[in-house]
Amino acid sequence: MRGTMGSAPHAIEARHRPLASIEELCKRRLTRSKAKDAEKPFHLTIQDKSSRCKFSFLKLILLITISGTFVTLFYSPQVYSSNHLSSSDSRSNFVNRWIWGGSDPRYISNMDIDWEDIVKISEKVIGKDEFQGIGLLNFNKSEIEKWEEVIPEVTKVVLQLEYAARNVTWESLYPEWIDEEEETEVPVCPSLPSLRPPGIRLNLIAVKLPCRKGNGGNWSRDVARLHLQLAAAALAASFKGNYPVYVLFITNCFPIPNLFTCKELVAHEGNVWLYRPNLSVLREKVQLPPGSCELALPMRGKELVYRGNIEREAYATILHSAHVYVCGAIAAAQSIRMSGSTRDLVILVDETISGYHRSGLEAAGWKVRTIQRIRNPKAEKDAYNEWNYSKFRLWQLTDYDKIIFIDADLLILRNIDFLFGMPEITATGNDATLFNSGVMVLEPSNCTFRLLMDHINEIESYNGGDQGYLNEIFTWWHRIPRHMNFLKHFWIGDEEEKKQMKTMLFGAEPPILYVLHYLGLKPWLCFRDYDCNWNSDIFHEFASDVAHARWWKVHDAMPEVLQQFCLLKSKQKAQLEWDRREAEKANYTDGHWRIKVKDWRLNKCIDNLCSWKSMLRHWGETNWTDDESYNPTPPVITTAPLSAL
Repeated sequence: MRGTMGSAPHAIEARHRPLASIEELCKRRLTRSKAKDAEKPFHLTIQDKSSRCKFSFLKLILLITISGTFVTLFYSPQVYSSNHLSSSDSRSNFVNRWIWGGSDPRYISNMDIDWEDIVKISEKVIGKDEFQGIGLLNFNKSEIEKWEEVIPEVTKVVLQLEYAARNVTWESLYPEWIDEEEETEVPVCPSLPSLRPPGIRLNLIAVKLPCRKGNGGNWSRDVARLHLQLAAAALAASFKGNYPVYVLFITNCFPIPNLFTCKELVAHEGNVWLYRPNLSVLREKVQLPPGSCELALPMRGKELVYRGNIEREAYATILHSAHVYVCGAIAAAQSIRMSGSTRDLVILVDETISGYHRSGLEAAGWKVRTIQRIRNPKAEKDAYNEWNYSKFRLWQLTDYDKIIFIDADLLILRNIDFLFGMPEITATGNDATLFNSGVMVLEPSNCTFRLLMDHINEIESYNGGDQGYLNEIFTWWHRIPRHMNFLKHFWIGDEEEKKQMKTMLFGAEPPILYVLHYLGLKPWLCFRDYDCNWNSDIFHEFASDVAHARWWKVHDAMPEVLQQFCLLKSKQKAQLEWDRREAEKANYTDGHWRIKVKDWRLNKCIDNLCSWKSMLRHWGETNWTDDESYNPTPPVITTAPLSAL
């Protein structure tokens, strides 16, 4: 997949370099030997030369024979057929670092296997003429013998996989930060060993996975569990030809849902999951870094290009519970079209979004689809996160193969259509080992939607919202540069040089950033004269007049009929003036409270009560979004949708 994106292949080669040939190894050793010997004198008499030459050929034959025998014993996989089941206790002790009889507790699964489920599942694939071999990974000796008992007619191969090094942790695979610009270092992922080629054709790769729930275990962020699945995927992807390859997992926890997708699930019985993966897609996935420790897309280089199935790809966002983001969604659509994208725009809305606001969204180019909200069972009533699990409805957009989800409070500054070439989940990094779901690639599937719904009562979200929940389901994700979801935010403690750099990025022409994500108070809810995040010290970290002006530039490019959806209600005008007066009392040194507001929306009334100044005399603590006293009649939209422009 990296090759498709136009990135350099050397990073891939470093991670997946095949074993060198014997000839290559000899050349390397000879080169090192020559270099070492050149430093000291070396004398050999004619008599010595003669005697050595007499036996050189015999020595060579003897050396090859001994070496070949050792390599055969040490490296060849154990092969079980219906006529032979060998014992290998001594060999297991000799090479206990391999996953077939080893003792690394990270890889051990103590779950009991229901062999009746194995038989049921195997009947779906075994018995066909082309079925030849089964590869067994991470099973103990008695389980291997049981495989021979329940499926005696097929050759079994015990697959060898070296354990991951002890210093490979989830945090090393998914660090909070990497040097994307490569200013001080080139990010490199820890190595995860690959399976050795089995030497025979396999139709089924069976893997027993650990699942450490309880007692502080984090089953979904388990290095051994990830390693086993990636190793099985890489082996399956390595097979060529038209014969089928299946992967079977035995586990108390569901496998990685975006490595082996539920659309590829052939059968599921109890704790047994059987997949028939699309090998061409799987080959692209296993070329990606094993975690977010490296970028899945290059930071620099030529403009990324991707040509896919345009009719099966779309940008999508969601609005529910309040209409205050309608203006933001309209501006986001405008920015997508300004970037040159012609992909479909799909917006999910619930019944709280009025017909008037829907008409504006449609005029902006969004294909409006009505959904039923999904309640977060762990949220309090009327809390901000009560309905944010509605985002799961995105996976029901099955008339598309790929979706780039975007939050409604961002602008697309440069075309990001190339992200449609990336797999689920592709996103920028967030806190700790997590991704930011404000921009992410997903692959709609009704069975993935069911997976999300099946676990909402058991899985805890770290932030109580959809982003935290999705991070628990999709722990295997792919990092893209933060320029593709750049947050309008200044960290407390940022040096002045860092702040200036961010400010430059906010306003650069032509744009350097691909996506600018507006945190804090939103531009359309401020007066256009300045960023209203300056009015409160707790929001100063989100304040940028340069970024604010950039959003209004996109707004001004919108048709006038769409700008009306960004008008201010009287209560919001009063809130802004109240906050400005509070800033004046605090005498904030930035001085924005001194700016005389000239925003033309100040004198444009869309409410029954237009005297917003009178509200200040009776100002309460009720949130302004509670004022639903006026809902305008839908206007006649005479302009063509932006998607047609």
